[in-house]
Amino acid sequence: MQNYFSSDFKLGILGGGQLGKMMLYETRKFDIHTHVLDPSPEAPCRISCNYFEQGDLMNYETVLNFGRKVDVLTFEIEGVNIQALRQLEKEGIKTWPSADTLDKIQNKAIQKKFYKEKNIPTAAFEVFESKDKLLAAIETGNLELPFVWKGATGGYDGKGVAVIKSKEDLSQISDGECIAENLVPFKNELAVIVARNPSGEIRTYPVVEMEFHPTANQVEYVICPARIEEKVAEKARNLAEKVSEAFNHVGLLAVEMFQTEDDEVLVNEVAPRPHNSGHYSIEASYTNQFEQQVRAILDLPLGKTESKVGGIMVNLVGDKDYEGEVVYENIEKILKMDGVTPHIYGKKITRPFRKMGHVTIVHKDLKKARKIAEEVKNSIKVISK
Repeated sequence: MQNYFSSDFKLGILGGGQLGKMMLYETRKFDIHTHVLDPSPEAPCRISCNYFEQGDLMNYETVLNFGRKVDVLTFEIEGVNIQALRQLEKEGIKTWPSADTLDKIQNKAIQKKFYKEKNIPTAAFEVFESKDKLLAAIETGNLELPFVWKGATGGYDGKGVAVIKSKEDLSQISDGECIAENLVPFKNELAVIVARNPSGEIRTYPVVEMEFHPTANQVEYVICPARIEEKVAEKARNLAEKVSEAFNHVGLLAVEMFQTEDDEVLVNEVAPRPHNSGHYSIEASYTNQFEQQVRAILDLPLGKTESKVGGIMVNLVGDKDYEGEVVYENIEKILKMDGVTPHIYGKKITRPFRKMGHVTIVHKDLKKARKIAEEVKNSIKVISK
């Protein structure tokens, strides 16, 4: 086995945001040498990696030249140049998840067609190559309202998704390839994180439940374990494994799902990287998701995925009325609360609904944890100077 620890081995990360920063806590713990590429000179990763390079993640030459400096390459954001990853793989640089896996996930239209092909349960959908084609289908009656519109590429944090209930709502949608998806009547939005290494060892984390902000289409609370029946949890974990194996993925795969009114489980979409729905694991799990990502991509034995204690995560997003240099109000108030840990991502500028950090709440009584989470949410404010 290669010696990764305190050696000249180099791990490359494409993307220098908060997910990369939290992964670097773990590479520091293991003394693994890291290189990071990100377009922003103020990327959160900059302070924690061994080598930082500023550059465009979608530029073929930039990604290729960066990848040639490392032994294993991973990414913390899907918007990277796949052709460059393919070339690096040909040159013998291990890229996890692989270019093939990312290719099937990066475009949501391709991702949805893949589920259909592999008999993975998902909401019924139709793909349109442009906004005009979608509008024409509504005019001719081939597409009926209401539906969920999703841009095929470029969506994140609630952007690129809209529920279209009336013709007025159509003003929210942008041009380009898109999906119209049937509205699913669901009880819960769930997620399962699957870890898989190149040797084929696979482990799933407990099912989490996600509570969404009513207007921003962003996760407000992640609750682990999900407050669902054991048979539904088992169904969700089995389905997540099936999805992981279908994509032949290596690393972490976050599988977002709907629990329908009749307790069926449908796959909504996936992310081939550490994910917002796994942040609770930093304080609540035996092996947090970022350490597990490092273990998986380096083909090390996977860690125990069970929780030590109930965990809830609250997203800290920029207040809707503020933009500018960030100020965290009442942080000392939440630091007085037992079992509460804030994580600040290191973004200097706040904008409405921008993800600026998260707070984890651990407690053996999940009801109590949920109550504290509400208190945290109401106390801390992300504003500007």
